[in-house]
Amino acid sequence: MEKVRKILVHLSKDNAAPHCARFVQSITGHFSGSLDDEVMVVCTLENNRFLLGHLEKGRGVPLKRASFCPFKHLSGSEAAAIPLEVQSRGVDVGVAILLQSANQKVLLTRRACTLRIFPNVWVPPGGHVELNERLLDAGLRELREETGLKLQPDEVSPKLLGLWESVYPPMLSRGLPQRHHIVTYMLLHSSLPHHQLQAALRPEPAEVSGCLWVDAPLGRAIVAAVDGQEDSGLGFEDLPPTLSVSEVSPEGALRESVLPVSVLCNRAPSRGQDVERVSTGTKYALELWLNTLPETHTDPS
Repeated sequence: MEKVRKILVHLSKDNAAPHCARFVQSITGHFSGSLDDEVMVVCTLENNRFLLGHLEKGRGVPLKRASFCPFKHLSGSEAAAIPLEVQSRGVDVGVAILLQSANQKVLLTRRACTLRIFPNVWVPPGGHVELNERLLDAGLRELREETGLKLQPDEVSPKLLGLWESVYPPMLSRGLPQRHHIVTYMLLHSSLPHHQLQAALRPEPAEVSGCLWVDAPLGRAIVAAVDGQEDSGLGFEDLPPTLSVSEVSPEGALRESVLPVSVLCNRAPSRGQDVERVSTGTKYALELWLNTLPETHTDPS
């Protein structure tokens, strides 16, 4: 038996035995069977394999891709042009943590500008799931490595929000795919308010260049800026023009700064250089998070 070197996505449909997903196939499309960009599935992490199956009954988890997902539109010739060493990677598994404070704010971090994939983009803390890890343990490890926050499994109330099919570059107009992940978005409830969690932040500057706490009104504005829909509404007219963020120095020190709200409502450009923005998958995760909140919400802070 071949030795397992990393956690990869395996697919099962119509009671067939699970098989390793191919790099060039759309995972969402495998289950939706059409052009639909969202489908309900079941998922488990067993024996260092992330198993995705078709939901036949009961409760599942949503799996979604962007409308412009490269693997939705990839032609046969384009697939053949992807280098074999890239095609052989399979589909990796990541976990991202939406850490919700007691006063119902979630933490986003800005990826360092020196990172090769999605630099300068705002996302929840997260990363790859390592061998023999549970999803929650992987998420807590990534949270600790990126932000310095040390939480124990018994200190949080975890909830799997949804799955996102992440591709880099995110659009074919910006190049052929180089990375393919299924990201598991996990919501963790902390009993501490955000200012206490903020005081414990010790970000890793090689990975994180900024930190931000998002409340429900800001989250709704970010979600309203739909990537791929230039005509969608602004959504942030009722918010202050700027908000407070923590900039991370090269030494890891935090410095309070301000950021225009409009930056967080930027959309993914179809061509050219990327811009500072919230990632498309993060917008999806924020939408799922907002759906967990009471309809009427007053920030106790």
